[in-house]
This record gives sequence, C-alpha cells and structure tokens, in this order.
Amino acid sequence: MNGKRLFALLVAVLAVMLVSNSLYIVKETERAVLLRFGEVVNPDVKPGLHAKIPFVNNVRWFDGRVLTVDALPERFLTLEKKAVVVDSFAKWKVSDVKTYYTATGGDENRAQALLAQRINDGLRNEVAVRTLHEVVSGERDQLMTDLTAKLNEFAHQELGIEVVDVRVKQIDLPPAVSQSVYLRMNAEREKEARELRAQGRELAEGIRAFADREVTIITAGAYRESEQIRGDGDAKAASTYAEAFNRDKEFYAFTRSLRAYQDAFQSKGDIMLVEPDSNFFRYLKDPKGGR
Repeated sequence: MNGKRLFALLVAVLAVMLVSNSLYIVKETERAVLLRFGEVVNPDVKPGLHAKIPFVNNVRWFDGRVLTVDALPERFLTLEKKAVVVDSFAKWKVSDVKTYYTATGGDENRAQALLAQRINDGLRNEVAVRTLHEVVSGERDQLMTDLTAKLNEFAHQELGIEVVDVRVKQIDLPPAVSQSVYLRMNAEREKEARELRAQGRELAEGIRAFADREVTIITAGAYRESEQIRGDGDAKAASTYAEAFNRDKEFYAFTRSLRAYQDAFQSKGDIMLVEPDSNFFRYLKDPKGGR
C-alpha cells in the first residue's frame, strides 16, 4: 500500500512538472521567441498563455519596453578641427525578435554596447561636417534627426532594434582649451559692450542736443510771448493812467504828491533838504495846491 501511494505521488509530481514545463506566459511588456533544440520556430510569440513541448522547446524572453542606452562621453572634432566632448543617450526597443536574438543572443548588455558604439561613430561623422556653432545650437536638432535615421537603418537590419530617439545631454570643450575659449569669448563680449556703450553715448548726445535746442526754442518763444503780454499790459496801464489823468488832472497830481510824501518820510534816518516854499510842499500848505 505504501508502495502504491509512493508511486501515485511520484506520478502526480511528474504530471505537475510536465504541465508546468508545457505552459508558459508572455507578458504585455515582453517579447519572446520559441526555440526547438536551439532553432527559432516562432520568432515573435504574442502575449498570453502558450503551450510547448517539454525538453524539446525552449522559450527566451526579452524586455519589450523602450530602454535607454547611456553612451560614454566621447571627444570629437568639428569641421574647423575644434575638439568637443559630447555626452549622449538613446532610446531603443526590440522591433525584430528573431534578428535581435540571432545578433545578440538575447543579451541586453551586448545589444546596448553595440548600439552605443554605433551612436559614437554616428556622432563623430555628424560633428565632423558641422562647425562648433552648428553643433552647439544652430543645427543641433537636425543633427539628432539625421543621426536617428541613419542609426535605424543599421540597428533594424543588423540588431533587430528600433532607435526611438537620440539626444545629446551635454557638449563641453576639453579642459585644455576651455580657458582660452573663455578668454576669447570674454574679449569679444567686452569689445561688443564697448561698441554698444559708444553707440549709447552717441545717441545720448544727440538726444541731449535735441532737448537743449527744444528748450532754447521754447524759452525764446515763452520770453517773446511774455514780453508781448507785458508790453500790452504796460500800454493798457499807460492808457488807463492817461485817461484817468485827463479826467481830473488836479486829483492825479494830489495822489502823486501823497505817494511822494509817503516814500520821502518812510524812514526816520533819511535827511532831505528842501526849501520851505518849494513846490514839493504845496499840498501841505494848501489842500487845493495853491489854486
């Protein structure tokens, strides 16, 4: 009885192992190939539950998501033979599972190493036909677009990889030339600053000259207008005084004498010698002025 139970248990274990080795699952984030004695029989197994023949078929799984390869910074020469250090990265994913497995053996690190090498070679070629200004800013986007297109031709055919994007993280000058470039850029900026200051001073002088001329014109016009107004006022005052004088000449003479008395005797320290019978005192002697 014990032998039968042991045999039944052994059969059950073998059955479970057989079933477990006969079924496999491919996730949505994975790509897989089905092998038969090492030969690819299904180059692109779809996601889901699948069956295989134990000990005959084998399954290799690969990451089907977009992956990142971070290339090491490399030194390149531009069109004018100036050295730059370029740090870049690329986004890629498996597009042809059979080619990918055949070319790399399914080793992700090997695939990234091959792709990084091709990225550096592509960057070297693209930088070599552009100036430093074009590499840094002028045609940087176009450089990335051209490099991505060229990499895809190689990567898809030889590695079964689709290069989604290539980007430059940083472009630096080598330390040996950074200081000289900085000094030259600083000198250029100082020269430009001096030119701008000179232009500003010239413009300021022109504005000041225009403002001074406007002030002179406005002041002269205001002075001319004020003199005209003052002349009109004096003429009107003289006309008013003349008209008042002609109406009562004696009263006008009397008021002028009173004003003269007020001005003459205003200060106690003043001394004035006048003859008693002078015409100056005629209204003091006679309110009618000697009429």
